[in-house]
Parts: sequence; structure tokens; C-alpha cells
Amino acid sequence: MFNPLSTTKHLIVDKRLLKSLLVAIPMVVLVSCGDGEKAPDVSDVKVALNKRRLDKDITAIDTNNIAAGLQQLQSKYPDFLPFFLDTLMGLGIQGNYNDTVQGIKLGMRSFLTHKDYRGLLDTVAKHYPDTKEVDEWLQKGFQYHKHYFPNTNERKVVYMISWLNNWGAFTYDSTILGIGLDMFLGASYPYYKAVGVPEYWSAQLQKEYIPVAAFKAMYRDNAAFDMEGKTLLHMMIQRGKEAYYVEKVLPFVPKHIRLAYTDKQLKWCEENEAGIYNFFIAQNFLYETSLQKVVRYVMEGPSAAGMSNESPGEVGTFIGLHIVKSYMAQHPDMTLDKLLALPIDEQRFLQESKYKPK
Repeated sequence: MFNPLSTTKHLIVDKRLLKSLLVAIPMVVLVSCGDGEKAPDVSDVKVALNKRRLDKDITAIDTNNIAAGLQQLQSKYPDFLPFFLDTLMGLGIQGNYNDTVQGIKLGMRSFLTHKDYRGLLDTVAKHYPDTKEVDEWLQKGFQYHKHYFPNTNERKVVYMISWLNNWGAFTYDSTILGIGLDMFLGASYPYYKAVGVPEYWSAQLQKEYIPVAAFKAMYRDNAAFDMEGKTLLHMMIQRGKEAYYVEKVLPFVPKHIRLAYTDKQLKWCEENEAGIYNFFIAQNFLYETSLQKVVRYVMEGPSAAGMSNESPGEVGTFIGLHIVKSYMAQHPDMTLDKLLALPIDEQRFLQESKYKPK
């Protein structure tokens, strides 16, 4: 696939409008699970899921009257369509819905008529004739989120397609959660490799990962990952707090999906937890601030440098999560909102966690 407008490939996004984005990624079937901890009963937490299918509405546009179709969509998506067309897709329409505008005449027309792009629309429609299952997962996740953060407002969900531009899940403004269904078509979808999606992201390209991608995006809306001058331990605790939040709002999602691992990678981590932690100590990595040396342990990759090929690249998240869980066990009065707001003093945090890897 190719993009007729190269600016779409290199977006510079206004941080005030788009606070977090991430490429999506899933793996198995969702089951009830809570890693031995009982999840709270949220059946009485009222959440109204407001969702829209922009992907279907875009597909339904009459290609002989594209500008008129976009005008109709502007009425339905007044809070999102300009952002989608101009910032995400880089079409430069700027609300000028006229068939002579280049972004419509060349950009949107190509997206709606080129056989590869049209094929992607058809593929998404085939994989997602409806979003009932995903809606249920998100609804439940919003209930847990509201249980822990009762004063937060619910977000509108917009399902969309960005023609493989890696918009999996992201937040827009303070009201919308965008989900790019084209990034959840399964690891075997052939065009992922063509557009440069690495093979080790295969666990994140399944439908079951959508709620994880969604709530990670919401988390990063308020707590973006900070690597500047940070030690590996600090970064692992950051990742651990995020993973702990995801665990709390999605207790029904299997742990390996929440971590974006394969089942085998999670098993390897659980069997080698002490070895991983001792590796970091032996290499003097815990308080290392050189990103070149340690960032690979808190970012996705094919495997962790210096460890078994069975390991996940982001192995530091596993250790960070267990440090955070150990910390919470030592502080039973610490609530989730207080934990997330707590500034990280990594050495003190580790000491107070009394973390002892198994």
C-alpha cells in the first residue's frame, strides 16, 4: 500500500489536541482472570457507552459526491471530523468541503476508490461487521475505571480507519477515544509487513488487545512515559504503574494480553523473574541513565538484549509491575489514584516495596 499524500506518514500532532497514541496489539480470547486478586463488583457502576463507526460512515460515502458526503459527516462528527481529516490523515481540507479541493479530489477520492485502500475498507468491514464484543469489553473497562476514578467523565468512542498509518488507540481532546480498527486485523494480515509493522508486534494486532490499547492510551493521556535522564529502575516503575492500572481496569483480560506478551513469553518471565532482576543488578543497570544501554528493556522488541530468545523485549515492564504490586501489598491504604499521582523516587519506592523476586 502507498499513501498518495506523504504528509500523512510524518504527522506532527498538536499535543494539546492529541495527548496520547499508541499502535495497537492483541492475542487470545478474553477470559475472567485477576491474577489471584478479587476484582471489585462494578455491576452497579453506571456507564453509558457512546460509540460511533466513522469507518462505516466513510465507506458509505458516494464517490461521485465526496464533498457532500463529508458535509453530512461534519454534522455527525463535529468534534472529530476536521481532526481526523486534517491532522490524522493530513488531507488539508480545513473544513472546505468542495470537490475541487486537492485533499478531496486527490486524497479522499484515492482512499475511497484505489483498489488497495478499498480492499482495506472491505477487510475491516469483514472483520468488524459490528463491534458488540469490543463494546462489551470497553463498557466493562469504563465501569472499573469509574469505580476507581468516580469523578472522571466518560469518553465517546470513535471507531475509525487510518489506512494503516498506525493509529491503534489514542485520546483526542478530553472527550474522545479513537480506535483504528485497521490495526487489529490479526498478525496474518499481509499488509502489516508491507507498511513496516514489526513481527514482534504480532501479539498486539488482534481484536482482544483493543481494550488494552484503549486504556493504555487513556492512562498516557495523564502520565506520558518519560525517559529523559531517568534510570532503568525509574522507567520500570513508570511502566509498572501503567501495567498495574491496566490490570485494575481490565481484570477480565488475561495477563499476557495486558502486557502485550505471548503466552510463552509470560511463562518465561514468571519462571525467570529472579534471573531477570539479578541480570539488571549484575550489569549495574538499575540506576543506569544511558538510554542506549537500558531503553531496550522498557520498549517493545523481538527479545530482551542479553537474555533468552524466549524473552519479550519489554521485559522491564514485567519486573516493574511486580515491584509496584509488592509496593501496594506493603501499603494497604494506598489507593490506585494516589499511587498514580505519587512522584517516583525510585530508590525509596524499591526499598518500601520490599520486592523479592521469586
